[in-house]
Amino acid sequence: MVQNPIPRLRRRAFSKDNSGTSAVEFALLSPIFILLLLGMVAYGIYFGAANSVQQIAADAARTAIAGLNQTERQTLVAAFLTNNAGGYPFVDASKLTYQANDSVADGSQFVVSISYDARNLPIWNLFPGIAMPGTTIKRQSTIRVGGI
Repeated sequence: MVQNPIPRLRRRAFSKDNSGTSAVEFALLSPIFILLLLGMVAYGIYFGAANSVQQIAADAARTAIAGLNQTERQTLVAAFLTNNAGGYPFVDASKLTYQANDSVADGSQFVVSISYDARNLPIWNLFPGIAMPGTTIKRQSTIRVGGI
């Protein structure tokens, strides 16, 4: 029985053809790369918001140093937050809550604690499969009262 040599030649040519390998590799690896990219974007936005909240706390504490007593320092912190908190990236000023008091541990220090409800950041809906930190960002800053 004589075999037709043409199918054997086609199989050899097909097995050596590399024209579709990059498309297959892209199809296999692109979901992983997209997941990594979305994760980096999500955590970058979250860390940006956390850094802004920390900076707000530090700036409010520095502003409060001008006050002569706790009540005056609290007023300065409230005025600072009202006037300036909306200018920080990734922060909605209406979602901030704060406490500004003399330190319980050391009476010569003043503590500003900021809590930010981060549920409205776009990262929570970006990709639900990514493990994310809590939706409330809490930071505080302490400053010495009365100089050195």
